[in-house]
Amino acid sequence: MKIEIEVVTTETIKPSSPTPNHLGHYQLSFLDQLAPPVFMPLVLFYPLDTNTKFTNMDVLDKSNHLKSSLSEALTLFYPLAGRVVDNLYVDCNDTGVPYVDAKAACRLSEVVRDPIPHELNKLIPYELDDIRDLPIVIQVTMFTCGGIAISLGISHKVADALSFLYFINSWAAIARGDCDIPCPLFESAALFPPRDLTGFKPSTGIVKENIVTKRLVFTASKIAALRDKYTNTTTKHCPTRPTRIEALSAFIWTRFMASARAKTGHDDKTYTVLHAVNLRNRFDPPLTENYFGNISRHAVAFPSMDSTEDECHGIVDLMRDSLRKIDGDFVTKLRETDNHLNFIKERAEKFIRGEVVTFSFTSLCRFPTYEADFGWGKPIWVGSASLTFKNLVCFMDTRLGDGIEAWVNLKEEDMAKFEADEELLTMVSTTSDGKTSGF
Repeated sequence: MKIEIEVVTTETIKPSSPTPNHLGHYQLSFLDQLAPPVFMPLVLFYPLDTNTKFTNMDVLDKSNHLKSSLSEALTLFYPLAGRVVDNLYVDCNDTGVPYVDAKAACRLSEVVRDPIPHELNKLIPYELDDIRDLPIVIQVTMFTCGGIAISLGISHKVADALSFLYFINSWAAIARGDCDIPCPLFESAALFPPRDLTGFKPSTGIVKENIVTKRLVFTASKIAALRDKYTNTTTKHCPTRPTRIEALSAFIWTRFMASARAKTGHDDKTYTVLHAVNLRNRFDPPLTENYFGNISRHAVAFPSMDSTEDECHGIVDLMRDSLRKIDGDFVTKLRETDNHLNFIKERAEKFIRGEVVTFSFTSLCRFPTYEADFGWGKPIWVGSASLTFKNLVCFMDTRLGDGIEAWVNLKEEDMAKFEADEELLTMVSTTSDGKTSGF
């Protein structure tokens, strides 16, 4: 449903303690520099609590509780209260985080029953490409039923998805009185020293207009069927069964390509499939999850436009091979050579010339997305929003963790073909009223 928002107050939340002078300059890493200048959005929905120690809190009490705990969290996550300077560093000047209190003229249940991605953008206080020099922005929206949505947009210049969730869960822990929080480690520039990016624009690929986002829900049974479908049985004694993400990626990719082929026929463009990969566990020894920043890169596969449905397990093999290459040797070369920078510069040039079609997947599945308990329980649903990139799919666990939501961002004309695909429709679950979920 459509959401009507009224902004009640806008203020800036500063750290509860000033940042020491020796921490006033936070250097961005090479991978931070490469990241696109956009906000990554998450919206956490909490119903009116009825059985916690915060039950008797009214709307004002909850808002003040969130602000005071955020102020404490910003003492630990001090770069988030600063300002980004010239894609080089964060001036940790304690300027503070923009924080909006808002009201929605509807019930929370009406929004989460059948979410409309672009409507959820109204719960983020800034346009996703209006990043300015801000590391993070926050909006807390109260619904008529007493439920709330805590919405955050974090700059991709300072964090990847895992760091984003680490901040959210640390803030929540502070809010509920848990003091046993491992401090974030702001050492990514030591891992990946900054470099001269002359010839590369991090904003390449950002598209604001004509993007349509659909939320597709795949149940556990549908995912299992796809995993069976894409299992490579050529080696009968040891068949290779794809992971959930590999199977869903292959399925969405093939349905996208089927619709693209129907629209344009064959062409001479290069098609690439990208998967975001967490690098922390690729180090030797592995890094802990409290290493903050962009410590992730993309695995790149080059599937053939001529692949047929019978050959789809080959696409899974290509994806798996590309993921396997993101290993310790890859990390070493990433840190010590310009090979990766030269590769993405070349790919960006081809993208601008229209020679490359990129389809990207990122997954938050198995991440601690549903752990943020601010004192009134964990969220009943966590959503995203309509993003600023075409041909981008974000996977998220369903609330119970047995299914997967795919947030698919395509150009409007591509989405019209994609969402009409009959095979796609057979795999997407339906809502209680019989409508296809996400459509």
